[in-house]
Amino acid sequence: MKIIVTGGAGFIGGNFVHYMVEKYPEDMIINLDALTYAGNLETLKPVENKPNYKFIKGDIADREFIFKLFEDEKPDVIVNFAAESHVDRSITDPEIFVRTNVMGTTTLLDACKQFGIKRFHQVSTDEVYGDLPLDRPDLFFTEETPLHTSSPYSSSKASADLFVMAYHRTFGIPVSISRCSNNYGPYQFPEKLIPLMISRALADEELPVYGNGANVRDWLHVKDHCQAIDLIVRKGADGCVYNIGGHNERTNLEVVKTVLRALDKPESLIKYVTDRPGHDRRYAIDPKKLETELGWKPEFNFDTGMKQTIQWYLENREWWEHIISGEYSNYFEKMYGDKL
Repeated sequence: MKIIVTGGAGFIGGNFVHYMVEKYPEDMIINLDALTYAGNLETLKPVENKPNYKFIKGDIADREFIFKLFEDEKPDVIVNFAAESHVDRSITDPEIFVRTNVMGTTTLLDACKQFGIKRFHQVSTDEVYGDLPLDRPDLFFTEETPLHTSSPYSSSKASADLFVMAYHRTFGIPVSISRCSNNYGPYQFPEKLIPLMISRALADEELPVYGNGANVRDWLHVKDHCQAIDLIVRKGADGCVYNIGGHNERTNLEVVKTVLRALDKPESLIKYVTDRPGHDRRYAIDPKKLETELGWKPEFNFDTGMKQTIQWYLENREWWEHIISGEYSNYFEKMYGDKL
């Protein structure tokens, strides 16, 4: 099979490319990424010379480029990770989220409609469901939970999901959607909670925590997410949504304190800051459908996953220090500048 992975230089997409290139040497994995601020080709160093891997720089919202790509490559499967994903950035600049997350998705769907595809998989988020009350731990998001967005980011992802299902119903495009809880693990961009806390704690800098830190998230190790997507693409029912959750609910404050304990740093580094506008209180996924229909089970619990993740950041300081310094943005020129 020939699989185009959009957003494959980002955190989850990059981990998925690693996973697929290693697991399926008979498949061709094409990494399509626009290399915006969060796209980092240094993430793909371990696979960049593999015979079943290829990188192509491009924007999923560029219609002429995407149609030419489909015509040339004739992909069998599209796995769409490409997205603007940072909630704070969506509050300050919503327009780019509409362009990438909505228009980019519809451009890919139009190409699928014209050239044909075996499966279009949309990687979405549990944030499209809104949030849950902190005092109702018995409530979980299911695939039937109504969409109820809180931020421009989640609104753009919900809109993309609706377009995916509309193209399935109207044009018969074979599709699936996965909605995941918060991911963590290797190669995560340092603006996100866990790597941000790790990098700042190692530098003995203050750790900013929104509000009182009581907001709850269900944490999913990125490898478990990649395995789930692989299952859905290959065995999932056409036109279905699957929730992917880690059964690892923690408050933001608990996550920060876990990092501090692991690094033997004092809790005095914690600094409470003004809460984010419209900050969702609790996310919690019920992944029963995925578990019962496809037999998926997460490999990591929160303790084993955090231990592995923190160790990875300790052993790969050069990777995230390059990002903090801005050096990572030069990697594309080093690798491809004389080849274009």
